[in-house]
Amino acid sequence: MAALAAAEVVVGYTPYLDLVADLIVGKRTVASGMRQETGRAAAAIAEAVAGARVVVISTGDAGVYGMAGLVLELLPEGSPVTVELVPGITAASSAAACLGAPLMNDFAVVSLSDLMTPLPVIERRLAAAADGDFALVLYNPRSHKRHEPFRRALAILRERRAATTPVGLVRNALRDGQEVTITTLDELAEEQVDMLTTVVVGNSTTLIRDGRMVTPRGYATGAASAADATGAAGDTAADAADAADAADAADGGDEG
Repeated sequence: MAALAAAEVVVGYTPYLDLVADLIVGKRTVASGMRQETGRAAAAIAEAVAGARVVVISTGDAGVYGMAGLVLELLPEGSPVTVELVPGITAASSAAACLGAPLMNDFAVVSLSDLMTPLPVIERRLAAAADGDFALVLYNPRSHKRHEPFRRALAILRERRAATTPVGLVRNALRDGQEVTITTLDELAEEQVDMLTTVVVGNSTTLIRDGRMVTPRGYATGAASAADATGAAGDTAADAADAADAADAADGGDEG
C-alpha cells in the first residue's frame, strides 16, 4: 500500500490495474495486454531512469512467476535505479488457506503454461515431483486454447498417485467470486479448471477432514498416542503433567 501511495507511475497488465483502480486514482498508468510483459518492464525502467517513482504491478508475489525477474533482467548492470521488491501472497498460499492445510509438508509448485517453458520440460518436472511424493500446486493449468498441458499433467499424476488422492480447486482465491472445490484425482474433470484456478494435489498422506484438505506434518501419531494413554490412565496428577509435556513438545516444533 505504501509503495502504491508513493508512486507517480503505475505499470501493469490492464486487468491487474483494474483490481487496484481505487488505489491509483490520479496517478499516471502504463497498461498493456497479455504477452507484452517485456514492453511493460522496459517502460517501467525508462520511467524510473527519467526520475519517476514507479510501481510495477503483479498479482500474487512479483517474485513468483511475476514481473520482478524480468525487470531485473532488463535493468542494465550498474544502473542508478533502485529496485525494491515488495512481497505478496502467491496463489499457493492463498489457495492453501482456502482449502485447509494441504501444504504442511514438502511441496512443489509447477506452472503448466508452455508459452515460455517447453511442454516436455514441464512434464519432466511434474513427473519428478510426483515421484518424490510432493504435494503439488499447479499454476496456469488450463486456458481457452491450452488444454493439452493439463490433460498430460492429469495422466502423469494418475500414473503415480492413488485415485483417491485429494485435489483442491480454488478459483479466484481471496477475491470476489471465490469458488472452492475438494475432489479426488480420479473424479477431477478437465472442465472444472481454468486460468483463474489454482490446483492443489495432495501427497500420499493428505486426507480430507470435515471438508478440509490436511497434509500431516508429522505430529499426529505422537499426539494421538499421548491422548490415548492419558485417557486410559485417568485424571491423575502424573497423567496431567505428561499431557502438558506432550503439548509443549508439539508446540515447539519448527515451521520449516
